[in-house]
Amino acid sequence: MNIIASRSNLSGSITVPGSKSHTIRALLLATLAEGTSHIKNPLPSADCLSTAAAVPLMGSEVDLNLLAEGEPGTEWTVYGAGKNLHLPDDVVNVGDSGSLLYFLTPVAACFEGTSVFTGDASIRKRPVLHVVDALNQLGAKSFVTRPNANACPLVITGSIKKGGIVKTPGEISSQYISGLMMAGILTEGPIKIELSNPKETPYLTMTQKWLEKVGVSCSISGDFKHIEVTPNQNLKGFDATIPSDWEGVAFPLIASLVSDSKITIENVDSSGTQGDDAIVSILQSLGADIVWDKKAEKLFVAGGKCSKDGIGRLSTENLPNGELHINISGFPDAVCALAALACFVEGKVVIEDAAVCRRKETDRLKVLTIELSKLGASIEEREDSLIIHGHSPFLKDGSPNPCFKLHGAICESYDDHRMAMSLASIALGLPKDERIIINNAECCAVSFPHFYEVMNKINANFREEE
Repeated sequence: MNIIASRSNLSGSITVPGSKSHTIRALLLATLAEGTSHIKNPLPSADCLSTAAAVPLMGSEVDLNLLAEGEPGTEWTVYGAGKNLHLPDDVVNVGDSGSLLYFLTPVAACFEGTSVFTGDASIRKRPVLHVVDALNQLGAKSFVTRPNANACPLVITGSIKKGGIVKTPGEISSQYISGLMMAGILTEGPIKIELSNPKETPYLTMTQKWLEKVGVSCSISGDFKHIEVTPNQNLKGFDATIPSDWEGVAFPLIASLVSDSKITIENVDSSGTQGDDAIVSILQSLGADIVWDKKAEKLFVAGGKCSKDGIGRLSTENLPNGELHINISGFPDAVCALAALACFVEGKVVIEDAAVCRRKETDRLKVLTIELSKLGASIEEREDSLIIHGHSPFLKDGSPNPCFKLHGAICESYDDHRMAMSLASIALGLPKDERIIINNAECCAVSFPHFYEVMNKINANFREEE
């Protein structure tokens, strides 16, 4: 499916789906628990449904409470495996979910026998040798099936059941660290994790809070270099409500700021467990008209002529040295939205400490450079950063900025949901009669099911190419 996106102004209220990160953690921990768990407001995305299909291989049952139309319901029930948890009884196909791959492999490694993990074409390119090394340090014998490859299929034999100490860099991904933390529930002795260069640390805090919720003792040092999990194989079923996904909030947020829009984003997670909420303060530093009512869990966003000053110009001029520097290591999934928005910002935006963004669904630093350049953006790709020299469509007095040169183009999604949604969102701020066509745009279902339909309810006017 190809989507056509062009200038439009948003109005009204929108509710973003539940968090993928929270949903997958809830499903895995409910599987480990004894008894029944109820998960409200889960994200019915492809990655979460892959998780719901995978965990029964280890002994749980998942009831998605399907609606009449075949859509998953708004409350999922998990009948935990508890003491009957076992080695996966089939090959685990994680689909396109890196989260599921990195979370579940350490848990499966707690059992004697052999587990096999694979996935779609994208997963069979994502690195796993860091997982192999970590598991083997703890006593497993894991390997990839293809000589000289650093990707699935991944085979795990032996067991990490005894626990122990594992030393690993941590900058490749936080996800396998979270997987090791969850595996620490099942081991005989504690798992101690020593990280030399921890990244994506808010997600480690999220895992810690989930472990504590189900009664597992987990300590993390202030610098995130030392993590210890104490085994607790007596987890009980739980009830949980999944908060909204800040990674999803980013797209209606940036779409509003590049257009003459005024929207309310409902059910915003104000718990502080998602690092991506940093996007609010970053955008406010550029002059964005955003009000976050944490008590009401709402964001009020106004862009362009709907903003307080009637212009909505975004600029780095009030920042140190007239530049915005964003250390993205704590919330790398925001890189697509922030890089896209930066093209509408007057001044220099540097997204740094971003090497982890090369190891997502695609090399996001590379493909952002390619696709945003197609639109006329001035963007430089460095080894671990992006530098965007942007221009606001407006001068300070609100008159048109002759330096603003963005235009339409035919763009590729690279089957990356965040690329597709970012390109669609910023198209709303293009000059009249310009448009972006996004090829293979259906991939947004990975994290935001029915994204285009939901956005059209607040007047995005996305349409499918005939």
